Amino acid sequence: MDWMFHCYLLRCADGSYYTGHTDDLPRRFAEHQSGFFAGYTHKRRPVELVWSDAFQTRDDAKAAERQIKGWSRAKKEALIAGDWNRISELARCRSMADSRPSTGSGLR
Repeated sequence: MDWMFHCYLLRCADGSYYTGHTDDLPRRFAEHQSGFFAGYTHKRRPVELVWSDAFQTRDDAKAAERQIKGWSRAKKEALIAGDWNRISELARCRSMADSRPSTGSGLR
């Protein structure tokens, strides 16, 4: 089975994280590192590849990218560490927070 697409996380020089996807991870990382594109990582170099995973389809890699971009910093760091228990715990905490009723009525 060939894995053609990758989702990846970079740690930028300012400590922030960048999530992306590509069909050529070594080339794309080199582009980020060189500042080839004037995007998010351009002024935050050098960057470090801290996590990646392979996917069979571009759609799967893009879906993983979208999901991870919505995660908290703590959850991204748990992913980098491979701490699946912490990822699950953080997901449960967010689900519980999302299900709580609003404290404000929205009326004035």
